[in-house]
Amino acid sequence: MKRIVTLLVLAAAVMGSSTLALAQNEAAAGKNVYQFCVKGENGQNVSLEKYAGKALLIVNTATKCGFTPQYEELESLYQDYRDKGFEILDFPCNQFGEQAPGSYEEIHAFCTGKYNISFPQFEKIDVNGEHADPLFVYLKSQKGFQGFNTKDRIGKFLDNRFRKQDPNYDQNPDIKWNFTKFLVDKEGNVVERFEPTATAADIEVKLKEIL
Repeated sequence: MKRIVTLLVLAAAVMGSSTLALAQNEAAAGKNVYQFCVKGENGQNVSLEKYAGKALLIVNTATKCGFTPQYEELESLYQDYRDKGFEILDFPCNQFGEQAPGSYEEIHAFCTGKYNISFPQFEKIDVNGEHADPLFVYLKSQKGFQGFNTKDRIGKFLDNRFRKQDPNYDQNPDIKWNFTKFLVDKEGNVVERFEPTATAADIEVKLKEIL
């Protein structure tokens, strides 16, 4: 528990200001996810247009987080729906308590070795602040913070901690922690955002609606 508190304090330092978020949101207006390129294995450019016609779940991840075991749930979801036109796009991010250390190769080896993931994994990025990847700037502009599940013990703890730091923290669209997920339909539109405390069952319900 003490470790979680320490990491949440560190997280406060990486939250972008509301002014910066507004400027980024304006820059992202009028797009869909297919207009973005990201860095894949070995740093090559990957256009998200290659995923046109598929439902996507885009997630910022970490390998040393309390939510890291969600990789197992994500892989299970992927196996159940990949043949129906579903892809998970995994973006490691080290902004939250430095919980995604290591190179792409080290992160990928960990995820494939421990959780047997088979969905695409991309280069490490920032999701908040002035160096935030444009894809995540766009995603946040489309779906703001949805609130932690306060019926869940961890969700209630997270909400209390963030609210003590900023009573209006939930008004800022920035990513709050690892394993925030965005669901994108087959036309490239962001249709839902899931905070880290959302369950795989929550995601599956919405996924079925767009497949």
